Amino acid sequence: MFLAACVQVRGTRDVAANLATVERFVRRAAGWGATFVATPENTPFVGPAPERVALAEPLEGPIVTRFRDLARECRIHLLLGSFAEAIPLPGGGWDPTRSWNTSALLGPDGTILATYRKIHLFDAEVPGQAPHRESDSMVPGTEVEVVDTPLGRVGLSICYDLRFPGLYQVLGDRGAEILCVPAAFTLMTGRDHWDPLLRARAVETQCWVVAPGQWGPHDDDGTRRSWGRSSIVDPWGTVVARCGDGEGICLAEVDLDRVREIRASMPVAAHRRI
Repeated sequence: MFLAACVQVRGTRDVAANLATVERFVRRAAGWGATFVATPENTPFVGPAPERVALAEPLEGPIVTRFRDLARECRIHLLLGSFAEAIPLPGGGWDPTRSWNTSALLGPDGTILATYRKIHLFDAEVPGQAPHRESDSMVPGTEVEVVDTPLGRVGLSICYDLRFPGLYQVLGDRGAEILCVPAAFTLMTGRDHWDPLLRARAVETQCWVVAPGQWGPHDDDGTRRSWGRSSIVDPWGTVVARCGDGEGICLAEVDLDRVREIRASMPVAAHRRI
């Protein structure tokens, strides 16, 4: 059993301010006893796609290094929900037009335990908001990622992935016990879809779900707003911790015996016929 925490923030275009806020909350969660802390999608920067690409860094760049140092300082498993990872060009240098959207799971010694590049890109026209075209500035990942940690087997995903149950079936088949879903769900979609999708993924895989989200208005003109409601869901589909409006932290004890009990009493993976 361990204490998990989701950090919920209102990211802006001010990278320094975003990182300072996230670090403060991570340290606070660790001080409360959390040994697994997760931050949202686009942790360093929430703003226009061209600016995000311009800020892209390789894994060995300052952003990941800073979070590695933070994990080491706090002696925690730390999920950097996502950042813009630079894409190397064949002849050298970095792609100036697109980046990967990458999660990094860091160990208590600062080691990079796993990285995951968002597979499903959000190209949609949501009523009441400007069109979203992630594929204009992002390259989709291709690899499913499950990693062994002392806390359990962790499966990685990001935001829009949540709508594709096949990905989570594969994560479950590969032994995941904890699913991470760092997100920046839009206000309009999050209001109706965030909670039922999180609970469905927990129920169908019989995994814990740890889902830190961005919250609130991000741009000066108020056109980009995130739903928030960062949540931790148990493998029965019960929301055991949740943030409300505003920045903050939610915490819950994660007991992997609960996974084993539910899977033993209702072995849906063994019953699957398709």
